[in-house]
Amino acid sequence: MKIAKLIISILAIVSFFIFGWSYIKSEEFSNPQLYTIKTAPYIKITEPEIKLVAVGDIMLGRTVEQKMIDYNDWAYPFRETYQATTTGDIVFGNLEAPLIKGLTVQAYGMVFRAAPQSGEGLDYGGFNVISLANNHINNQGAEGIASTIENLEQLNIAHTGAGQNLQAARQPAIIQTKNTRFGFLAYTDNTFTSQYDEATDQRAGALFMKHEILIEDIKYLQNSADVIIISMHAGNEYSPQPSQQQIDFAHTAIDNGAKLVIGHHPHVLQPIEYYGQGYIIYSLGNFIFDQMWSEPTRESAIAEIIFQNNEIKKINLLPIKSFDYCQPRVQSEGIGEKILNHIPILNDFTF
Repeated sequence: MKIAKLIISILAIVSFFIFGWSYIKSEEFSNPQLYTIKTAPYIKITEPEIKLVAVGDIMLGRTVEQKMIDYNDWAYPFRETYQATTTGDIVFGNLEAPLIKGLTVQAYGMVFRAAPQSGEGLDYGGFNVISLANNHINNQGAEGIASTIENLEQLNIAHTGAGQNLQAARQPAIIQTKNTRFGFLAYTDNTFTSQYDEATDQRAGALFMKHEILIEDIKYLQNSADVIIISMHAGNEYSPQPSQQQIDFAHTAIDNGAKLVIGHHPHVLQPIEYYGQGYIIYSLGNFIFDQMWSEPTRESAIAEIIFQNNEIKKINLLPIKSFDYCQPRVQSEGIGEKILNHIPILNDFTF
């Protein structure tokens, strides 16, 4: 005990001389103040939910255009789904026809064109990001692509997947909402379209599906986006099942960092898959199209994808059915279940 006291005394004397006389006043020791240091508890910050609303193919030409003219209403096709689409923080769709002036309205045919004014419907429906990567965007050539992009930009609608050259077509669309940056990339299958529809270094066109380009684009986009979403225009028309090409391309996207793949082109609904760390909606079918000749081409869905902390928390599907050659309408519970029953849905999805 005496040795311990001696050591303490020596340490006190040494400390006294090290810190100096001038810094010590006798009154500082008379009423010492006690300070307690508390470590802050670990707090998990929960970011707000973000809703992405996604639809399938939007074709505003042919009979759809004629209906808008007849009703003198460029927003007519979007009116019955207004409440469903405008609830989204981000609203996405695939624009299947270039927006460019024409002398007459096409009654039929596979070379699409839509009036520039029809873009007002996209704006009315809340759309703020559009895929242009499809087999019809180049139906009116470079002029049609330029006119489409000009009209979308005037409406402040982001776009990706087509452009005046390959570099422009590969440019992502980035939407920032609630402090989260969503990056969109869009690609189209090259098996059902002409090679001259492909964007190259010297030619306007759409961005074709190539795995090496997809991987490069995702890697590049990871530097500027928190969540990456891929738009895929592919598959066999009117088939309820995805093709192997769809599966392989979508899996490559998820394997390399995408959280979601949104598919379209088959004109009918296809399955939803949970794969790796992401989700794949193989086809959302038609949203606005004049294909009234069958139930599967009239019946489709609006997807509500709920994100939180950069992850998908939930996916809701709202069943819709097209009427009057151009206007999708949300269906009641009974009819809606019938529409969705024929596609495989994961157990944790809600409707």
